[in-house]
Amino acid sequence: MVELPIARPDASVHSIDHYALYVPSIPEAERFFSAFGLDVSHCGQHAQELELRAADGWRWARVLPSSSKSLAYLSFGCFDGDLEPIRCQVAAAGARLVAPHPSVLPEENVVGFWFNDPDGNLVQVKPGPKTSPQGKTSTLLPIGTPDARGSHPRSAAKIVRPQRLSHVLLFSPNVLRALDFYGKALGLRLSDRSLDVIAFTHAPHGSDHHLVAFAKSTARGWHHAAWDVPNVNTVGLGASQMAAAGYTEGWGTGRHVLGSNYFHYVQDPWGSFCEYSADIDFVSAGYEWPAGDFAPEDSLYLWGPSLPGNFIHNTEAPADVAGVVPEG
Repeated sequence: MVELPIARPDASVHSIDHYALYVPSIPEAERFFSAFGLDVSHCGQHAQELELRAADGWRWARVLPSSSKSLAYLSFGCFDGDLEPIRCQVAAAGARLVAPHPSVLPEENVVGFWFNDPDGNLVQVKPGPKTSPQGKTSTLLPIGTPDARGSHPRSAAKIVRPQRLSHVLLFSPNVLRALDFYGKALGLRLSDRSLDVIAFTHAPHGSDHHLVAFAKSTARGWHHAAWDVPNVNTVGLGASQMAAAGYTEGWGTGRHVLGSNYFHYVQDPWGSFCEYSADIDFVSAGYEWPAGDFAPEDSLYLWGPSLPGNFIHNTEAPADVAGVVPEG
């Protein structure tokens, strides 16, 4: 077993600001993300790009046209005073600063910096408001009493609209290397892992159990973005909402072990996923989370349907090569 030192740099990012995803069909992306319950708007040259917002109004994602699906870049937010220390940490961790992504407008890139992580992903760090939560954001399900129903008629169900982005998961050919780099460079801390197969990291300023996670594959790749909803009932309603729109492939509904969140993953048109997530564990600012190393068969889900084969397939890897995710 390879044991990693616990990285404790001087500064850290506090949130994911947004991510940008390349896809081969903007119209299909608009249909999928709108059905998922996100606010989708057109922008960019000839309105050929999309912006995705959750119910909180924050721009959590950009969707850009390309010949295939992949991560364009991942943007993190930090406090003003942490920007320069993080820049030094990134350099000390061995990364070279690079030019901004060409789609980013000059007025959006006045401050901050860009670099490539060891897997080649383009990453931005910039000062900005903390968008990660300050505490648990889930709400308890109503409990039925003799004079109050705990549920409601099917016809009264509302459209599920995610409240915010919770986390992202990236495929990596070297999970332990990614874990070490993001700890030393950006100050992210290990929450839990399973061998060198999957690892979850949180931000020390108060964060969900995982802000960024890494899963083993033969190549880098985009696996999923998770979107927070109020409770397990909303997770189920979201699954039904997507099935009614024709998106029936995915995995769930179930409950994870690492993070404890209820989940339902919906496969997008390009082989990656969007997750409805509720009641994820929260790591308070300053709290030393007891990170564990769990056996693969005991780390993925507490209950739910069996893991489908398409869930571990990295569509950005060479043909017919799947990712490796703990079974259980």
